[in-house]
Amino acid sequence: MTFPPTPGNDGAGPERYECVTARGPRVTGVGARQRVRDVLTQVYEHRLARALETAELPRHVGVIIDGNRRWARDMGLEDVSEGHRRGADKIADFLGWCDEAGVGVVMIFMLSTDNLSRAEPELVPLLRIIEDVVADLSAVDRRWHLRAMGALELLPAETVAVLKQAEELTRDRSGATVNLAVGYGGRREIADAVRSLLAEHAERGTPLDELVELLDVEHIAEHLYTRGQPDPDLIIRTSGEQRLSGFLLWQTAHSEFYFTDVYWPDFRRVDFLRALRDYSARNRRFGG
Repeated sequence: MTFPPTPGNDGAGPERYECVTARGPRVTGVGARQRVRDVLTQVYEHRLARALETAELPRHVGVIIDGNRRWARDMGLEDVSEGHRRGADKIADFLGWCDEAGVGVVMIFMLSTDNLSRAEPELVPLLRIIEDVVADLSAVDRRWHLRAMGALELLPAETVAVLKQAEELTRDRSGATVNLAVGYGGRREIADAVRSLLAEHAERGTPLDELVELLDVEHIAEHLYTRGQPDPDLIIRTSGEQRLSGFLLWQTAHSEFYFTDVYWPDFRRVDFLRALRDYSARNRRFGG
């Protein structure tokens, strides 16, 4: 949709556009176009939501929240922590959209074990931001049941305390289960699962040759961080990167993936609905 140029535009610079709003005042330039885009987006979003009412939707959604630092740089911000803060503010919105779609389990990749090697001037503020968002998600007016997942022994004691308190506060809440992957690495999770399995059978006195004979994939799955939960049906990654970065390496064997160029702080409900539409159109054969 285009608007006619305003009278007197001499072509020396970008065209300016004008629009008369329903309230009367004339709005010019980018603001008018942005308002039109917003209206069209709302209409499109509504149509997507209606179309998904009868679609098969995921039970478990994982999201890799990527692009916070690049968003900050694109916005001209010197402190990338501002990107992390903006991204943290998006998490509650995303969980609300998942609630609307009937998603029962959500896993949010907030901080990887690799991220722990970042320079202290970035890592420390990031950990404080994670602590703040976890406290917010566990507030009394929230319905979600939070679970911390990762190598918590690698995290500072104050961060672990916030995560553990959130788990305790939300233990009996009836809303969706929200897994917070903090200090998480997929390879480490599998190694931890095998270690836990071996320790369990050593305590039982199971001979090694007997353990070798009975061991199968389900035995390992029972020792993963996500034990007792369904594997993720859909994994979403923002920012245009098309890799898992170690996220749920075991559990995503049959997951569907959706990659979007949108940076996480700019991720909108319409972007989420597009991911659900893409998922619902796929034919999941699980290797069959």
